[in-house]
Amino acid sequence: MTEYECSRAMPALPEHVFDQAANVGQLEDWLPNTIHVRPERPPAVTVHEEHADQDTPAVLQPHPDDMRLEWGTSDDSGYAGWLKVDGTDNGTSRVTVHLSFADDTHDPGEAAVRKALDTSLERLEAQVRMRVDNAAG
Repeated sequence: MTEYECSRAMPALPEHVFDQAANVGQLEDWLPNTIHVRPERPPAVTVHEEHADQDTPAVLQPHPDDMRLEWGTSDDSGYAGWLKVDGTDNGTSRVTVHLSFADDTHDPGEAAVRKALDTSLERLEAQVRMRVDNAAG
């Protein structure tokens, strides 16, 4: 099994960050551009990956009390992940994303995963900033 983890500070309260990250209708605003999520009957979702041009059944489980979002494939590919939002002392947050690949043939490699995680967290931060700026303005 191969695992990856990445964290980033966010300029908002953890509740605001979690609400943005867990909003199924806005997942594509911060996920990698090649991944599209279509909600089904909760917690089911369908994930479309452009590079493979295929749909994959998956689950997406928000846990608001723990500020944690969990996901994974419904098939045997063994892909899973979670996002956790933690508050900091100064009214900001820290977001950690963790990915696990049980089947190494589905792992795109460390460089690709690290780049996707960094880009996704940058995009999430941009969405959080827009939300905070619009609420303040």
